[in-house]
Amino acid sequence: MIETLLQPFQFSSMQNAFWIAMIVAPPTALLSCFLVLRGWALMGDAVSHAVLPGIVLAYILNIPLLIGAFAAGMCCTLLTGYLSGNSRVKQDTVMGVVFSGMFALGIVLYTSISTNVHLDHVLFGNMLGVGREDLQTAGLISVVVTAVLLLKWRDFMLHAFDPAQAQASGLRTGWLHYGLLSILSLTIVATLSSVGLILAIGLLIAPGAIAFLVVRSFGRMLVVATVICLSAMLTGTYLSFFLDSATGPTIILVLTGIFIAAFLRRLAQTRAQSRALPGTGW
Repeated sequence: MIETLLQPFQFSSMQNAFWIAMIVAPPTALLSCFLVLRGWALMGDAVSHAVLPGIVLAYILNIPLLIGAFAAGMCCTLLTGYLSGNSRVKQDTVMGVVFSGMFALGIVLYTSISTNVHLDHVLFGNMLGVGREDLQTAGLISVVVTAVLLLKWRDFMLHAFDPAQAQASGLRTGWLHYGLLSILSLTIVATLSSVGLILAIGLLIAPGAIAFLVVRSFGRMLVVATVICLSAMLTGTYLSFFLDSATGPTIILVLTGIFIAAFLRRLAQTRAQSRALPGTGW
C-alpha cells in the first residue's frame, strides 16, 4: 500500500513536475490576489494568449522562446494601456481586441512555417516534460516576482484600491501600473513550460478568487491564496499520475473544485446570517 502511494515519486519526470509546481505556485498565487482586486482577470487572459506570436517569432529568429514570449507580453500590455488611455473605448474592450488579434497572428505565423515543435505543448504545457533548464528559469523568475510582490504589496494594494490616494501619497502610480503588468508577463513566461498559455489564466485567477471568498483582510488573502495554489498544484500533480490524465488540466480542475466549495460555504454563511438577523432585534 505504501509503495503504491509513493510510486509517483520514483520517476524523475514526476519529481520535476512536483518541483515546478512548488516553484510556480507562490508567484501565481500572489499575483492572482492583485489581479482579482483590480478586476484584471481579462488582462491575465489577454497576456497569456498574446505571447504566442512572440514565441513563434523567437523560434524563427533562433533565440530563446522565453525572450519572445516576454517581449510579446509586454507589447500587449503597453499597447492595451496606450489604446485605452487615448480613446473612448473601455479597457476590457481594448484587451479583447488586442489579445484576440495577437493570438490570431501567432496561429497564422505558426501555420506558415515548417517546424517539429508541437503547438499543444505551448498552449497546454507539459509538466512531465520539464527539464533542468525549465526549472532554473522558472525558479529565477519566481524568486524575483515573489520578492517584488512581498516587498511592495502595500503599495500595489493601495494603488489597486484607490489610485488617486496612491498618487497623493507620493507613490509613482505609473511605475506601479506598468510594473505589475511586467510582473504579469514574467509570471506567464514562468508557467509556459508547465501549464501552458491557456491554462495559465486558471493559476492567475482561481487562487486569489478563492482567498477572496474565504478571508476579509488582504494580508491574509495573500497567505491563503499561496497555500491553496501550492496545495492544489501538488494534489493535481499527484492525482494525475493515478488518473493517467494531463497534469495541467487536473490542477485546474482541483482549483475549480476548491472554488466551488468556497463559494458554497460563503453562500451558506450569508444565508445563515440573513436568517439570524431578524432575531437580533436590529
